[in-house]
This record gives sequence, C-alpha cells and structure tokens, in this order.
Amino acid sequence: MNRHKAIVLAIAMLAGGISGARQAEAQTFRTYRCVDGTQFIVGFYDEDNRAFLQIDGEPVTLAKRLTLSGARYSGAGITLRIDKTGATTVRHLKRPVTACAVMERPELAPRLQ
Repeated sequence: MNRHKAIVLAIAMLAGGISGARQAEAQTFRTYRCVDGTQFIVGFYDEDNRAFLQIDGEPVTLAKRLTLSGARYSGAGITLRIDKTGATTVRHLKRPVTACAVMERPELAPRLQ
C-alpha cells in the first residue's frame, strides 16, 4: 500500500509541476510621444487581447474593439488606434484625436563602437 501511495503522490507532484511551469508570456512595450505633448507607454501580451497603458501617471486597461483595419482599443474615456502601417492616434480626456509616434530609447539600444 505504501508503494501505491508513493506512485500516486509522485504522479500528482509531476502533474502539478508541469501545469505550474508556464513559459514566460511574450510581451511588447512601446513608449509613444504625441503631437500635443502627451506621452504614454503601452504594453501588449501574447495571451491577452487588451492593451495596458500608463498615461497621465495612471494605469489603464483598454479592451480591443472591432475595427476594419488595424487595431482599436478603448476604455475609461481613452481610445487608442494603430493602423496596419503603424500610424497611431490617441484620444483621451475629451481632447481631440492626436497623432503619436514611437519614441526611440537610445539609452536601451546597444552602443556601436
């Protein structure tokens, strides 16, 4: 009987270890600067269809919305649009829609000598 318990326990531990050992989710973070001076960071995760923003010092989660071209996310009075070419606009706090561009972060880029 002890051998049977040991086998069941080993199988249970193995199954728990396999299900608990998830790969790290792939993620993408981008920093944007807009024409009106707004700056924000947006994060995307492979297993999640939402956009996670840090805008005006506040975290905001935006749900993906139906669109004919590109991607559109909205929530909490904020709308983020990214078209197929990568052109990005944001509308927040009842401000007009403004164009935004990805900021290059030279301090994180590898240095060429």
